[in-house]
Amino acid sequence: MSKDLKTASVLAFERKLDPSDALFFAGSWDARDASAEWKPVTLREKSVRGTISNRLKASGQDPAKLDAAIQSPNLQTVDVAALPADADTLKVQFTLRVLGGAGAPSACNDAAYREKLLATVAGYVQTHGFGELARRYAANLANGRFLWRNRIGAEQARVHVAHLKEGVPVAQWTFDALAHQLHDLAAPQDEAQALAELAALIAEGLAGTAHVLLQVTAFVRIGPGQEVFPSQELILDRGRGDKSKTLYAVGEGDKAVAAIHSQKIGNALRTIDTWYPGAEENGPIAVEPYGSVTTQGKAWRQPKEKKDFYNLLDGWILKDKAPEPEQQHFVVATLIRGGVFGEAG
Repeated sequence: MSKDLKTASVLAFERKLDPSDALFFAGSWDARDASAEWKPVTLREKSVRGTISNRLKASGQDPAKLDAAIQSPNLQTVDVAALPADADTLKVQFTLRVLGGAGAPSACNDAAYREKLLATVAGYVQTHGFGELARRYAANLANGRFLWRNRIGAEQARVHVAHLKEGVPVAQWTFDALAHQLHDLAAPQDEAQALAELAALIAEGLAGTAHVLLQVTAFVRIGPGQEVFPSQELILDRGRGDKSKTLYAVGEGDKAVAAIHSQKIGNALRTIDTWYPGAEENGPIAVEPYGSVTTQGKAWRQPKEKKDFYNLLDGWILKDKAPEPEQQHFVVATLIRGGVFGEAG
């Protein structure tokens, strides 16, 4: 290896797990076999009169001031989505493409670095294959992690995964999502074989030896009329009087269907990192270069500990210091995630 090898200033990777948006439909649990006829879940507005409940500054804790503030109504208009009164089950459906070429950059302005990177990833594949990563991705399909809040408190949940070729299912698997623990990516004994088969197919897709398009359909028995939870839109410029919560829908007008963002589906599928410090207590987190979890306000992979993606990648590529096998899995999973990783200017 040349001592002059440096990280390319332009270095980008395309994601290799490519989910669609997940659409919401409503129906009866006992009519799951006829779910193609189910009606879409739509959004509606609701205006509510809220009360002050936020933590007050010391100056606002005066009884007279607090009483005066409470008399001013906290009026809000929000989007809501719910099942109809005659439907007890939410259907969530999306497709997932699994692409080959993991580790091959879509943009790299240094030929020597590209050659070394490809050789390093090829060595990883020869040694480990994609089996471990694929097993974890498959587990997050089987356990319904992509349902997010819709999974909490569900009475029953089933996930159907179909391998499509020319639009026709050629293989199918069914999982009891609630039998899988989110903290543990291992499968229940009676579903281990099905999970292994799905994982093997995903590994073939990542290796580029098979065209893999999956249709994922989840049925969640929540209860008639119960609220369901699509993605919430991030509105940066809210004007006075605007809705305080805007939910995501695909389509316009009467054809709009409540949905979860494809990015949020992808985040759930790549929640496979159990190789970071603190994983035993905290559980899996999404694969991110610094192990960032915004809901916890914490980056679990700190550069000073040399466990972040950039330190591991540079040591592996530039210094021929191969990380431990677990951290190799993390580095390759980050390349599968995709992103722009060039040297900082």
